[in-house]
Amino acid sequence: MAHEPVKITVEIFGEKHVVRGEGTAAYIQGLAHEVDKKMRMIAQRLPRLSVHQTAVLTALNFADELAKLREEQETLMQLLGEKND
Repeated sequence: MAHEPVKITVEIFGEKHVVRGEGTAAYIQGLAHEVDKKMRMIAQRLPRLSVHQTAVLTALNFADELAKLREEQETLMQLLGEKND
């Protein structure tokens, strides 16, 4: 079931952002929390980075995680396909 678009204000890395998207407010807030947590972790490890650099590095980290999950999913799908043959 598709959710109606929602508009919510979230705080990420000390800045407020208005986010519009499909899903529940709790879901979007959860995503914002994960981004905030990752940015804070990176900023703690690399405190000399600007906010912009921290955000880009955070995006790259999430893109890497997504690529690895997609690869893992593809491997699992291939294994399932082999078992069904």
